[in-house]
Amino acid sequence: MLIMVIVIAYFCLLFGISWWTGRKATNETFYRGNRQSPWYMVAFGMIGASISGVTFVSVPGMVNGIDMTYLQTCLGFIIGYILVAFLLLPLFYRLNLTTIYSYLGERLGPRSYQTGASFFLLSKMTGAAVRFYVVCIILQRFVFDTLGIPFVFTVLGMVLLIWLYTRRGGIRTLVFTDVLQTVFLFSALLLIIWQVVDDLGMTWGEAYHAVSTDSKSRIFVFDDWMSKQHFWKQFLSGVFIVIVMTGLDQDMMQKNLTCRSLRDAQKDMCTYGVMFFPANLLFLSLGILLTQWYATHGIALPTAGDELLPTFVTLNANTLPLIEILFVLGILAASFSSADSAMTALTTSFCVDICRRPDDESLRKRVHILVAVVFTIFILLFRVLNSTSIIDAIYILCSYTYGPLLGLFAFGLLTKRPTNDRFVPYICIASPILCYLLDRVVGSFTGYHFGYELLMLNGIITFIALFLSRKEPKELPLS
Repeated sequence: MLIMVIVIAYFCLLFGISWWTGRKATNETFYRGNRQSPWYMVAFGMIGASISGVTFVSVPGMVNGIDMTYLQTCLGFIIGYILVAFLLLPLFYRLNLTTIYSYLGERLGPRSYQTGASFFLLSKMTGAAVRFYVVCIILQRFVFDTLGIPFVFTVLGMVLLIWLYTRRGGIRTLVFTDVLQTVFLFSALLLIIWQVVDDLGMTWGEAYHAVSTDSKSRIFVFDDWMSKQHFWKQFLSGVFIVIVMTGLDQDMMQKNLTCRSLRDAQKDMCTYGVMFFPANLLFLSLGILLTQWYATHGIALPTAGDELLPTFVTLNANTLPLIEILFVLGILAASFSSADSAMTALTTSFCVDICRRPDDESLRKRVHILVAVVFTIFILLFRVLNSTSIIDAIYILCSYTYGPLLGLFAFGLLTKRPTNDRFVPYICIASPILCYLLDRVVGSFTGYHFGYELLMLNGIITFIALFLSRKEPKELPLS
């Protein structure tokens, strides 16, 4: 019951912010926040917005599979954010874009524009719905099952709450709610770490020594080129993951485009880009401490890494009730800060890119409802399928769809060559299929399977195909 009271109080705070930021809101407010967002608030909020509820659960469990080598990818993130800040943001601000895919229309043509926006809509809807589905499952387990609330009502209620507090202020509301949710997210994380350290009977100095000397604290891998965790594979993948999944993603870029000036947006992006390393270091350190807690208490580690933290919470629900409250708050903060921005970005892209009616407020409200409904249907569909392999397949599908976006933007930015706009949709569909077949063939003959580097390969294939696809010459008039 105490958890439910805290959850209700949390949503009251969100609705208070929504009411305050949504007064006299227009489409300009919903889409771009009137370009008045303070850069430091965007930067702080983006740290939480970029960490989903799945990340909150999954990253601590990574240490039992790949040690702390994920931090190599986080180092690549820093370079990626710097590149986005100084290569892409100047372009987006110069063109005064509402959605970043408008650039493709100006540079390559209308079909390229529609293709880029469509790939975003597909990947963002499925990816965000899967992540939110996983979070709903966790909340059902820890909160709503005890209250006898069916899963379908959990999903309907959660999506309805997101729609209610974003429907008026849109992106302006999210800039402020993200700050609140980032505070809750990291407060919960730090307090959970404190509870684990206290239960292990350690001081903070002893906890630091225990983490740093643990065999799972290995960060760098330079000796095995075949390993997916090799430094350069992880580092370069981190660079390109940020370029594609932030710089070329309307969801991640929309808040950055609400800053008052390009300089402010660059300060915002570089600041939160650097903060990803210490943030993930905290999550991974928690993972090592949890592993030591299991060993100290003679409890077998969960077979799935994603269960490391949830199982710990379940085991200590009676003896350490604060842990369960903090866990639920952390999950709520992380999941809502990513799901609400996804729904807002999907609404923006559909109205501006697909319907081409950015000034139609009535359309925007209807589309926002439609996005919420489709989002709910996707989540409930995943529940019906109830197959981990299907969920994994959807995650893989989403990762494949970002490759063509990388190729499209790279071709537009790095060349002045025209392409045959008519062929672009077919190229962008063929490239992921070819990458999938390549991965299967290489894997069957060599045993090597592509990791994050598949994203780069996908983008290169799209780039080459665009380069080879010549624009049809205009017919000369008959003399």
